Amino acid sequence: MRLAGAILLVSLAGCASAPPGEIADPYEPMNRQVHAFNKSLDANLLRPVARMARRGDGAKAPAEPWTKPYPQGPGAIGIVGNFGSNLSLPGKVVNSLLQGRPQPAWQNTARFLVNSTLGLAGVFDPAGEEFALTEVDTDFGETLHVWGVPSGAYLELPVLGPSTERDLAGKIVDFVLIDPLDNLLTDEQKLAGTAARVVSKAGERAQFGSTVDSVLHDSADSYAQTRLLYTQHRRYELKQEEDVIDPYAD
Repeated sequence: MRLAGAILLVSLAGCASAPPGEIADPYEPMNRQVHAFNKSLDANLLRPVARMARRGDGAKAPAEPWTKPYPQGPGAIGIVGNFGSNLSLPGKVVNSLLQGRPQPAWQNTARFLVNSTLGLAGVFDPAGEEFALTEVDTDFGETLHVWGVPSGAYLELPVLGPSTERDLAGKIVDFVLIDPLDNLLTDEQKLAGTAARVVSKAGERAQFGSTVDSVLHDSADSYAQTRLLYTQHRRYELKQEEDVIDPYAD
């Protein structure tokens, strides 16, 4: 049943498209309502928590937001974030193989093995610090892109934020299908892994606080700005257009 549902979602991905370089947004009224909810959630919960986490960890924002690996502070946020990131690596290995990219699959495999052993189940990051085995980020949304599925319409998801129809399908498939650890972990371990990934996201909000604040709370139209920056970054990330630049590089 989960497989059938995921396949249905994949088949629906990309049902709405726009000419190259433009953004398909037929759901804009609904998206703006979700954006207003996300903006309020950030102002009233995420931003205060992220500022507390930043003060507690002493973490500094990286020069280039949304790149991997994220430099973690020495406190609890960094440790839990490392753990959650390590648990996500097997799924990224599977996606790299589905994309026909053995090199990043090997690199993430080696990183997972080193950090799961020498790094005490991923709490620490000797793979990156000692062996230069940085994380190669990917997801099933990218796999669908490699397979030729168009991005479809822009979506803003509650809590999760900007996405597209294709990337929403990818998120669901990543969650329900292609995590190799799914059958090896107990329910308690799965819950701990999910909690670790949530905490890791809070750590990212702390690291990129000034950037998020400028987009969400200082823009004349934060929805349009968020949509544009996400779309440009995703196109850059997937190398969709040769001349596209990463808007977060500065």
